[in-house]
Formats: sequence, structure tokens, C-alpha cells
Amino acid sequence: MSELTSSPNGYAELLQELKSRIREAQVRAAFAVSRELVVLYWSIGTEILTRQRVEGWGTKVIERLAHDLQREFPGVEGYSPRSLKYMRSLAEAWPDAAIVQQVVALLPWGHQTVLLDRLKEPVLREWYLRAAIEYGWSRNVLVLQIKSRLHEREGKALTNFQRVLPPIDSDLAQRILKDPYNFDFLTVSKEAYERDIERGFLMHLRDLLLELGRGFAFVGSQVPLHVADETFYLDLLFYHIRLHRFVVIELKTGKFQPEWAGKLAFYLAAVNGTMRTSAEAPSIGILLCESRTGPVVEFALENINQPIGVSTYQITRDLPATVSSELPSVEDLQQVVIKLRLENGKEQEPSDEL
Repeated sequence: MSELTSSPNGYAELLQELKSRIREAQVRAAFAVSRELVVLYWSIGTEILTRQRVEGWGTKVIERLAHDLQREFPGVEGYSPRSLKYMRSLAEAWPDAAIVQQVVALLPWGHQTVLLDRLKEPVLREWYLRAAIEYGWSRNVLVLQIKSRLHEREGKALTNFQRVLPPIDSDLAQRILKDPYNFDFLTVSKEAYERDIERGFLMHLRDLLLELGRGFAFVGSQVPLHVADETFYLDLLFYHIRLHRFVVIELKTGKFQPEWAGKLAFYLAAVNGTMRTSAEAPSIGILLCESRTGPVVEFALENINQPIGVSTYQITRDLPATVSSELPSVEDLQQVVIKLRLENGKEQEPSDEL
């Protein structure tokens, strides 16, 4: 009770000031709810942080503030002790008011708590902040991208883009490629062929598009490509809305082979000649394989004038049959659990013997 009855120096003035700010923010919230809320929370966090540093306020004052603010604004969420601690953390993470106003506040509060919880390095926190703004990620997608360590994969594919594309197009095209791609939403056997993985992609098309990144629009699978009197089939065909060009994806199991690049270059030339319109930029190709050697890829792309990127991918493999047969089934495990419960029950029963 002493924490709630005694007030540190300047507390009453701060409480009144915060009440005023909250009311003003509530009026403006009808026009820019999310942005104003983040700015408000940052300002509250800054005040708490400053008072604790300058006035020597202890951590208990946060509980006192939460109590009084919740009493003043009943039914309004966001002023619990936990929320106030998040506000203080937000102020610690982003001390520059200009950045908060111009960049940070563009993300909703729920995104902010994810960044604060999962990223302790300022550089990485800002990287994901700006990426979430640029690509319009939801909160769940932001969590997924952080878990998959997107910052380590984006732009890491081996390509010839710098040589065959204009600088502006080259940089953007390089950024949309990753290495490796994470296709853990698939579970296939070790002996799976390209078509098995491709069918898995079609069954999980939403997950595939999410992993490819924003801007990819699915056109088709095994798309026929007619050249003279022959027909070829593209594994996967996409259109990238920001790049305004077709993206041909060739899927291969195993280690990269140089001849695969030549075949993909042929497909790109044929797509440009038969499908591309004058309003669209030349197509680019992505060759996905399970593994690659850098020098082999570089030599394979050296004399190819079609824009091609080579990336690896990761998928979840089924356990081999020989191993799987040796493992207990779910039913077996359930029987063990029931048996153990019965045995434990018997041990706990009182004995009739003296």
C-alpha cells in the first residue's frame, strides 16, 4: 500500500501531463489510430525512462502509473504494467524522435512488441522494421520472417544480374532472391523427384508465395512453351508485379549442374519471344537446387546473357522406411502412457495389509 500512497517528486505533475496527452491522442486517433498510438506510447516510455534516470525513480513506479492510468481510463487497454514496460523499452530502442515519427510509427503496436521481444540488436531491429513497412507484413508474417532469419538469406543467391541488367533493375532483382529458400512446409521422401516437390508447392501455394516474397503472382505450373513444332514445359511461372517481368523457376533435386543454366537461358529467351509484351521487362530465371558450388555456378553463368539466379532450398524429409519401421507408432506410445498411469495408480493405492 505504501507504493500507492506515497508519490515521488514530480509524480503528480507527470500523471496530469500523461492524462492530457492520452486525451489528446484519443481525439486524433480517429484519423491515424495506429501511428498516433505508437507515438503516444513512445512519449510515455520516454518520460518513464527519463524520470528513472534523472529522478532515480524505481521500477515500482510503473505499477503505480499503471494503476492510476487504468483508473482514469477504465476499459481502455494498453496501460497495464507490462504495456508500460514495453513503452519504456520502445523509448530505449528508438531514442531519436524523428525516426519514431517518420519510420517507427508506421508499424502498428503489435509489430513493435514483436521487434522488441525477438530482436535485441539495433541493426537487425531496424532491418526488420523497414522490411515490414516495405512489404506490408502482418504481425504473424513478421514473426515468421524473423524465425527464418530472412536477413541472412535475402539477396544471397548467385546471379549474373549485375552484368546483364541495368543497375536499378539489378539491385532490385537481386534483393527478391534468397539463399537458401525455406520450404519446410513440404515433407517429401529422400527419393522425391522434381514433380513430387512441385506438386507439394501447388498444395501449399500460399506458403510458397509467402517464402518467395511480396510481388510474386502465380501464373502456372508445367506451363507449355511452344517453339516451332516443339513444346517445352516450364516448371513454375510467376509474374513479378514490381519488376514488371515474368519469373521462370526451374526446380532440380541434387547438386547444381552447369547444363541446367543453359536450359533455363533457353526458356527465358523463348518466354521473351513468345509471351512477353512490349510493356514488360525481359524475364528472369531462378534455378532452385539442393546444393551448389560457387565457382561452378559462376563459370556456368559467365557467358550467359539471360538474367539467372541460382539458389538452394531446404525441405523436410520423411524418415527412411528402415528407420521409420523401427520407431514406435503413436498407438504404441499411447499404450505405454496408459500402462504407466495404471501402474502409478496402483502404487498410490493404500495397501490392505498391515
